Amino acid sequence: MSEPTAMEPVWHNGKALRKGYTTGSCATAAAKVAALMVLRQHLIHQVSIVTPSGVTLHLNVECPHVTVQQAVAAIRKDGGDDVDATHGMLIFARVTLNENGAITLRGGEGVGTVTRKGIGLAVGEAAINRTPRQTIEAAVREAIGPTRGAEVEIFAPEGEERAKKTYNGRLGIIGGISIIGTTGIVTPMSEESWKRSLALELEQKRAAGLDRVVLVPGNHGERFVREQLAVSGEVVVTMSNFVGYMIDEAVRLGYRQIVLVGHPGKLVKIAAGIFHTHSHIADGRMETLVAHLALLGAPHALLVAVSECATTEAAMEHIDAAGFSHLYNHLATRICQRIAQRLRFTQNLPQCDAVLFSFDNKVLGANRPLATIAGDLQC
Repeated sequence: MSEPTAMEPVWHNGKALRKGYTTGSCATAAAKVAALMVLRQHLIHQVSIVTPSGVTLHLNVECPHVTVQQAVAAIRKDGGDDVDATHGMLIFARVTLNENGAITLRGGEGVGTVTRKGIGLAVGEAAINRTPRQTIEAAVREAIGPTRGAEVEIFAPEGEERAKKTYNGRLGIIGGISIIGTTGIVTPMSEESWKRSLALELEQKRAAGLDRVVLVPGNHGERFVREQLAVSGEVVVTMSNFVGYMIDEAVRLGYRQIVLVGHPGKLVKIAAGIFHTHSHIADGRMETLVAHLALLGAPHALLVAVSECATTEAAMEHIDAAGFSHLYNHLATRICQRIAQRLRFTQNLPQCDAVLFSFDNKVLGANRPLATIAGDLQC
């Protein structure tokens, strides 16, 4: 595997984690070396590029091939210690020289095609984002000089299969992976690219004219919305653990209604003002349940029983057995109050709703009647 240089490791929980490089860096390096090979008419087995973040990468070239007017080369994607769906796959570039002076870029096998508006690329274009487009063209231009032209094709034979493990399908990117990367470097434990991919779906739906959205932690929530609210899955966007970030993005984009739908195990944290719900950020589930049960006048024995539970499901058994299932409506209301506090300086505050459901797909509680929330979503 090629080793990048001049990159310090990232320290997380006392461990040194190795950085990697993006599909955009792979495509740029592959295009550069292919251009150099067709000019020089011999094989090259290592290439260096400087990423947009200023880091120099020395990368091994795989599958080099050269003819009179064309060369092909591949770089193997390395995500460092932040392994994702594209880690270890080959990203190829085919460069064909011409005399028209222009550099044209297209996606080939395994690179996805954009089929919906809202992700910063035109419908019908290859899913090669703006920064990689710029770095690929600049690298090829540097190699071939100011007067020659070249057609550059980026392709990835494994791309269509690997893309099934990404969010591309939800974003309307069909047939393969995306060539992405704003810095050229993959930082282990970085949540930014994940968050950005989720926000892109919000942008896409807004561009399509939707102004009401349901945010869910995962697939279970989407199924609940479809089956219990009888609302189209088109209004559903996954927020994962990034509740605050996705609410802020929805507000920025001008959504008029934001509905949070999920299991109490996730959403109860929001009632305590926790807007990143991963357990490594904060927990407080039992403490929040105990506090709100106490506000509702629950007996001391129930408070103790809940405080000793290891899971929300176990706590819910005690809550239901004691006849305090009205807690869930109370929590849903409190979640909406917390969201309003977060957005207190926002003009044109959207309608915010919260719906809690159980793992067996039953409604537990909501801040407003469920039929009213569902009806508003269909407006």
